[in-house]
Amino acid sequence: MSRARRPLAAVLAANTVSIAGSSLTLIGVPWFVLQTTGSAGRAGLVAFCATLPVVVAALVGGPVIDRIGRRRVSVVSDAVCGLAVGAIPLLHQAGLLEFWMLCALMAVSGLVHTPGLTARSVLLPHLAEHAGTSLSRATSLYDAVSRGARMIGAALAGLLIAVLGAGNVLLLDAATYAVSAALVACGVRGVAAAEPRPGTERISFAGYRAELTEGWRFLMNHRLLLGITCMVMLTNGLDQGWGAVLLPVHGREQLGGAAAVGLLVSLFGGAALLGALLYGVWGERFPRRAVFTAAFLCSGAPRYVVAALTDTTLPLAVTMALAGLGAGVLNPVLGTIFYEQIPEELRSRVSGVATAGCELAMPLGGLAAGLLIEGLGPATALLLFGGAYLLATLSPLVFPAWRAMDHRPAPAGAPTGPAAGAGAGGPEPVSRKEPAPRG
Repeated sequence: MSRARRPLAAVLAANTVSIAGSSLTLIGVPWFVLQTTGSAGRAGLVAFCATLPVVVAALVGGPVIDRIGRRRVSVVSDAVCGLAVGAIPLLHQAGLLEFWMLCALMAVSGLVHTPGLTARSVLLPHLAEHAGTSLSRATSLYDAVSRGARMIGAALAGLLIAVLGAGNVLLLDAATYAVSAALVACGVRGVAAAEPRPGTERISFAGYRAELTEGWRFLMNHRLLLGITCMVMLTNGLDQGWGAVLLPVHGREQLGGAAAVGLLVSLFGGAALLGALLYGVWGERFPRRAVFTAAFLCSGAPRYVVAALTDTTLPLAVTMALAGLGAGVLNPVLGTIFYEQIPEELRSRVSGVATAGCELAMPLGGLAAGLLIEGLGPATALLLFGGAYLLATLSPLVFPAWRAMDHRPAPAGAPTGPAAGAGAGGPEPVSRKEPAPRG
């Protein structure tokens, strides 16, 4: 492998290992709670505690990432997550784990996990340019390996929980975080964009407020990015309820156990990997808004409805595979748009504010799913979530600002006109420091 491509490969490998481990947590923690408490409501409360700090971390993470450095933030994030996740089974085996401790450890993991992901993702344009590949293809590859890791991790989680138990699976997850930290620490060393930004002021409340305000103002004045953030906020909340509570409860009561849940999540991840790869090869030839809308409609509401109306694995497995194909397209589209529309000097802070907005409803999603199951039953909860998902995914067809998705940046050096901007009255958003994606 050439020296120029090594940092990009290191980040891709780290994401693969880290996300595969996170898939173990995604299935292992809800199953651990259901096994030890038998309560969907408590599973929802753990999901709430795990995701509420994510919003805070995303909101303040941009200034921290710029000052500390993207490589260091990624390494520290993985190290702390590994310690927090590994402590859960160790305390349980020692007979010391209380429910509040489980909630606190998941909160710590949620607090530091998002800055690590953000630190790696905002490096991608620099690593792609350094490796000599287009931003669109690098974004597709980044999402493809992430989804492939989810597929492998989910399949392993279902089998390992059945064989070893949920606690031992969490110990394995802790080990994956350690591997991810080592890959970034060694593989991204010497990359200027990964180190602390020169000229940044000493950390202060006033500095935080100014930088967050700058990111917030950019996002609020950019209609397309604001619309994307609001839509993804709603769907992320619904997806959190699905993954943390609805699917584990449905799998435990109707599908026969953790192995079936692992199979379903793995099918979704495998199909999403295929969707991301297909978009990377052919996606640039089609209008983004049409592709994005069709993919979201396919990947959202149908799985909730099928799960509510069936009690066997096969119909839901087919639905999850089709949903995964659609889901695989979404992040490459959104990632490319965000990289095009946000200037490099604002990318960390705007991404932090946007990520916080996208994750704002996630704590409520898991909590609401648990409460609805206990109050109305799993089938009704699934149908309510599916209906809300359908309404959210219709927004690109309703609001005019979404038409700006199909406005692509002019080639480097070309005159900047309305088509190269945000569209719909937004600010001039395109960073000229990165080459435009090649068609």
